[in-house]
Amino acid sequence: MRHHTKIKLGVISLFLIVVSTLNINAGIDTLYVNSVCMNKEIPNLIILPDSFNTTSDQTSIIYLLHGAGGDFGNWMRRFPELQDLSNELNQIIVCPDGSKTSWYIDSPEDPNSQYESYIINDLVPTIDSMYTSSQIAITGLSMGGHGALFLALRHPEIFDLAGSMSGGVDLRPFEDNWNLTSILGTSNEFPERWKSLSVVGIVENMSKPSMQKFIFDCGIDDFFLEVNRSLDLIMTEKGIDHIYSERPGTHDWNYWRVSIIEHLLFFNNEFIISLKSDLKNSSK
Repeated sequence: MRHHTKIKLGVISLFLIVVSTLNINAGIDTLYVNSVCMNKEIPNLIILPDSFNTTSDQTSIIYLLHGAGGDFGNWMRRFPELQDLSNELNQIIVCPDGSKTSWYIDSPEDPNSQYESYIINDLVPTIDSMYTSSQIAITGLSMGGHGALFLALRHPEIFDLAGSMSGGVDLRPFEDNWNLTSILGTSNEFPERWKSLSVVGIVENMSKPSMQKFIFDCGIDDFFLEVNRSLDLIMTEKGIDHIYSERPGTHDWNYWRVSIIEHLLFFNNEFIISLKSDLKNSSK
């Protein structure tokens, strides 16, 4: 089990947190966290299991990222069963707002789109100061699938596990879509930037396998299918521990409602395995 650096509760005031209830049910709140680098408060949906115990250290935290055009409430609106899954698996689910087309990176072109820094430097320390967790995972759909793998690969000290559902894991073939040139500039001007800020490019440049575990999938009629197949091949060549799957489906919520269940179950199973290993080692 990887141990995470915790931020003392007194530091939380630095983030100017404001909490307000959505009144969907008792387990769901909106948490506003101040982004230091963008100088604005950003909303995040927090789903707590009914059995949540602030004194327990066996709770896992899952960061769940939305896709392009979505927002922090997207997952809950489209799949309200998240609360039931949170209850059954004892998982805290955090849904950050990643703007419409940030791709969860720090844009070299737009100072108002610095979402890697926001999540890593502001949101994660805030959540760590509020909740004690045994392990942390991250996943998401489409743009959020790219963001989840991107953030995990670049910050393995934070995320034990990561996933992607129909992720745009290589940005280079899609330059004319989703506001990408305003975030990255053009690929002709900045080819290395486009590679280094794409998940496929990050994995290609890795000199040794990551110690993390990954799960990702894509529908066979999805426009991101080929880039996901490429990522699977490269991860296999690099010896990176991962599960990749394909099934009938396209780029829509019918597909993602199934995928999210598989991802949360995978994370839960890995957490249980890790917990048993820790308990076994501590008894020696």
